[in-house]
Amino acid sequence: MNTDLLYLTLSAALCAVLWVPYILSRIKTWGLMEAVGYPKNPPELPAWAGRAKRVHENMVENLAPFAALVLVAQIVGVANETTALGALIFFWARVAHAIVYTLGIPWLRTLAFAVSWIGMLMIFLEIIG
Repeated sequence: MNTDLLYLTLSAALCAVLWVPYILSRIKTWGLMEAVGYPKNPPELPAWAGRAKRVHENMVENLAPFAALVLVAQIVGVANETTALGALIFFWARVAHAIVYTLGIPWLRTLAFAVSWIGMLMIFLEIIG
């Protein structure tokens, strides 16, 4: 497995676990029975839990284009040091994004998102270049 595919795999794994903090908050705040059901008037969740849910949603939205770019680079044979660096940047920026977004740090959240986008842009430019 090359670096690009490794970071695609790690990004998919990150996406697969980002829902956990939000759900654990629901269980803690609402109780297990309400959390697995459809409560009519559930108690409000802590602000960080709402941000954690949005972190997961944002990762879902960004994983698809990242995966497409990595896979296209593999298929057309342009995967190289630049695409590997782009994939590495994407993954670690998404880890940072998850942390700072959940903690509610606005400027760092936006910066981490932009850096992850730059990682995707690096891969895209290698494909079309």
